[in-house]
Amino acid sequence: MSEWKEYRFTEAATLTNGRAYLQPELQEAGKYKIVRVGNLSGGDNWFYSDLELPEDKYCHKGDLLYAWACSFGPYIWNEDKTIYHYHIWKVDVNKALTDKYYLYYYLKYYTPKWMGLTNGSVMMHITKGSLEKQLIRLPDLNTQRQIASILSSLDDKIAVNKKICENLEAQAQALFKHWFVDFAPFKDGKFVESELGLIPEGWRVGVIGDYCVIRSGFAFKSSWWQDEGVKVVKIKNITDGGTLDMSDCSCVSEEHASLASSFQTKSGDLLIAMTGATIGKFCVVNGQETYCVNQRVGKFFLGDNPLEKLPFIYCILKRDDVYKEIVNKGQGSAQPNISGKDIEEIKIIIPPQSIIKQFNEELYSSFELRINGELENHRLSTLRDTLLPKLMSGQIKLSEYE
Repeated sequence: MSEWKEYRFTEAATLTNGRAYLQPELQEAGKYKIVRVGNLSGGDNWFYSDLELPEDKYCHKGDLLYAWACSFGPYIWNEDKTIYHYHIWKVDVNKALTDKYYLYYYLKYYTPKWMGLTNGSVMMHITKGSLEKQLIRLPDLNTQRQIASILSSLDDKIAVNKKICENLEAQAQALFKHWFVDFAPFKDGKFVESELGLIPEGWRVGVIGDYCVIRSGFAFKSSWWQDEGVKVVKIKNITDGGTLDMSDCSCVSEEHASLASSFQTKSGDLLIAMTGATIGKFCVVNGQETYCVNQRVGKFFLGDNPLEKLPFIYCILKRDDVYKEIVNKGQGSAQPNISGKDIEEIKIIIPPQSIIKQFNEELYSSFELRINGELENHRLSTLRDTLLPKLMSGQIKLSEYE
């Protein structure tokens, strides 16, 4: 391993502030996208500008950006000729000393450790001066590039898997719309009136409860929580992106978990948030590990092999009208809340069982691929996060890793 040396941050890179915008300057459409902190992490609530600015106020594909307010951390930007907001720094590296991608991972690892540098009571932020004063340890450029290559290869694979999962999701939604909204395969048959509009003859209006049962999870006592044991799914573990993240979770003993045997999960189980601001968000369990479901998280009971019945109900929950009805049913109190029965009573169009079975079989392998892809991404993310501190500190010899 090459010798690691200590440098002041300003020797390794330069921070350039973005531009602050007055409200009248923010447009719904325009020549340039304005990149804000939320857009860095994938948010699509964009503002635009027609202003012509100095070149250092634009960011381009491949630029290293750093969010310093509200949400913290580095990002490699992926679009050309966009304007970055005041709460973002553009980070230009000293190429004789620092590799851009290495510095990205360095910042990703050390930012949580720098949270003591934050200021402000209304909006937390890291000051430019406090970051520029930081001392950072760097190996030689070749070693930096090797380390960045190892970590980026994992991130690249994760990105590919995410794209595949997104494509599979889009295909499933398109097929559902083709069959059960546009009724395209059934156009030549007779249609009849229903309270939900024209539907093919032989179909009916029913409720979600006709397809499956939904129940709120087990009421674990707070005194049972422990750091290790059987993991328990809480609302916070269902991400806004529709995946299950168990990296930060509570656990119970096997004895207490056995009391909730009906609320233990299998791969392919469907779970939904039933309380709070994120009511209605849902996810599919994507691992072989067994979890328990806590109260206020709903479990859809889909049988011994949930994947066989998952596609149809999953695509129903993805419909905007169904999501809005779930949210509306949960309103009316200070804390939004919905029961399994409330979800079961939502009206849906129910085709003959043979057609539902055919649809589920058509998408079985697609959903299986998605579950496996998300599971692999969990493993890759765990590997990356395990390697990151060891690579950043020089604990791993690259020759041994190779």
